[in-house]
Amino acid sequence: MPVSELAARVGLVSVLMLWSALVWRARPALRQPRLRGLWVTVLAATTAITLFQPRIVTGLTSLGVHVHAVTLARNLIGVLSAGLVLLFVLDAGRAPRLRRCVAVGLTAALVSLLVLDLLRVAPSPAGTVAAQRPASAAGAYWLILVVAHILGDAVALVVCWRYSLRTTERDLVWSLRLFAAGSVLALVFWGGYLPVLYGLAPGLLPYLSVIMGVHGFLRAASLLVPTATATARAATALRTTWRLWPLWRDLVVAVPHVALASPRRTRLQEVLWPRCPPSLQAHRQTIETYDALLTLQPYVQPDAYEQAHRHARRAGVRDDRLASAALAGAVGQARRAVLGGMPPSDPRPLPGVVHGSTETLLGIARMWPAMTDALPCRDRTAPADRP
Repeated sequence: MPVSELAARVGLVSVLMLWSALVWRARPALRQPRLRGLWVTVLAATTAITLFQPRIVTGLTSLGVHVHAVTLARNLIGVLSAGLVLLFVLDAGRAPRLRRCVAVGLTAALVSLLVLDLLRVAPSPAGTVAAQRPASAAGAYWLILVVAHILGDAVALVVCWRYSLRTTERDLVWSLRLFAAGSVLALVFWGGYLPVLYGLAPGLLPYLSVIMGVHGFLRAASLLVPTATATARAATALRTTWRLWPLWRDLVVAVPHVALASPRRTRLQEVLWPRCPPSLQAHRQTIETYDALLTLQPYVQPDAYEQAHRHARRAGVRDDRLASAALAGAVGQARRAVLGGMPPSDPRPLPGVVHGSTETLLGIARMWPAMTDALPCRDRTAPADRP
């Protein structure tokens, strides 16, 4: 595949991803001031990247829009995005004078580009080939355009990386580092774009276009970090619910008072149609399973854990799962004692079940199908069971 075709495909995919990320994150970002600046910055950069794609320019020119108008709009929006990057990374409370200087410099750069465009002597080149070149052929125009981007991306790289090393909020760390990585690629692009404009490396533009497309992916990723984190947490919670469900269901049937709601017929229904958000459901089932284990402790036999441990070892259970298998066997016997109407005795704490850690409960749930009926249940009329 030619590099130019690869650049066109990467560019279009990155543009689609950027606009999708902007739409997806628009509502939460506009509601939170600390995220609003990042969202507006990515919006400006996305608009400029969109107008950089030859196929987009071809579509606009087919609608009657002149190529010069497209390139001028892209240049102005690109410089605006560079200024917004600077305003975003600078702390409003600690550097008000610096922010005012950036605002003045941004305004001066935009006005200068407009004036130089109006004063152009040579006519603008026509055709979609000129879509990725500046709107003016003046050398001062090129320098203002390139220096504004390099300055904005360089400051963003330093500040975002420095802040990412100071903060402890995981989502913010990844957002800042992805934004900084995108700034690195932007610096590479603008560092190579100026030699292309002066004719020193005319074949470099397709490769720079690929770099700009990857830069768009990183900008979109920096915006989608909270969504990715929420999705990962939901997936982990659903996995916990799925794995814990058989143990939770059997224990809740034996001691129903520990559950807020009765189990559904299948765990597929519990996962696909949850009664509450996935994280809350996983937390609730974990707590209810632990409460059920505490309730069953008066029904645990004195040597149940040791018997179940020996049974699991004879059955060939792996050494790292023997403790979970022994707990599953002891709890399974206690559960059947409750269902059989056995009277309780003095509570016997189960080894390892102290704070109801999710890992311990999931270990018991893993061995539950094989160990729930491993130990025989006592006869109700046995002397040891009498009050």
